[in-house]
Amino acid sequence: MADSKKKSIIAQAEAKAEKMAKESSKKSKSKGGKKSNRVVKYFRDLRGEIKKVVWPSRQKVINNTTVVVVVMCVCGIVIWGIDSGLAALLKLGLGG
Repeated sequence: MADSKKKSIIAQAEAKAEKMAKESSKKSKSKGGKKSNRVVKYFRDLRGEIKKVVWPSRQKVINNTTVVVVVMCVCGIVIWGIDSGLAALLKLGLGG
């Protein structure tokens, strides 16, 4: 039973893909301008992809930004500490 359901789903998907391919070839033949079709298709695809994006909430953006700023500050302090320590060692080693 599950096998026949899978086969019917695959058959439907193949039929849909075939139909889309035929429609696509008809559109490109009837319009005449391949470049304009590419541009229009690009923007249609772009709009479709933008609709799929899951935008984070305002609170999530604020939390993520806070984490980034804190980590940057901690890394800056660590690098400053290492730099200062190495500079002090060089000063002592060279005699000043």
